[in-house]
Amino acid sequence: MSKESAADQGSGSNHPPAPPLSRYESQKRRDWNTFGQYLKNQRPPVSLPQCNCNHVLEFLRYLDQFGKTKVHVHGCVFFGQPAPPAPCTCPLRQAWGSLDALIGRLRAAYEEHGGSPETNPFGNGSIRVYLREVKDCQAKARGIPYKKKKKRKINHPIKTHQQDELIKNNSKQPAV
Repeated sequence: MSKESAADQGSGSNHPPAPPLSRYESQKRRDWNTFGQYLKNQRPPVSLPQCNCNHVLEFLRYLDQFGKTKVHVHGCVFFGQPAPPAPCTCPLRQAWGSLDALIGRLRAAYEEHGGSPETNPFGNGSIRVYLREVKDCQAKARGIPYKKKKKRKINHPIKTHQQDELIKNNSKQPAV
């Protein structure tokens, strides 16, 4: 006898099971649920339509306490060293890259749940400023410079008049 619940046996639907979610979709769903729970736990609770960029910034600061990235403070002897030789008492914080990815997932989830891009609190300019400040602060503290990747230029050779003539002549020759 199978271990299906009574609800599964009596449903009578012949729908195939949904394919498993991708890692990204699973993270996005988990992050969305976590943010929703954070809003519900506020005093007073905040509904999603009331949510603004200040709530998002508070959420990011709240998450910092669960971080695993050592970020040296200005007074630390290891400030600016990428590989300190000994442990120190500096705080563990959320890594900039993790916060950036989290905001990207929450921004997408907000719009998937009916929010408009114009009112998306995760896309607000103050969030981008906060993330940039976290990135710069962590880069200095850990001695790891974040450099913007340069866009590669695609070199297209400029066609000369002679090349144009060759192309024209080759296209006029009959096929053998």
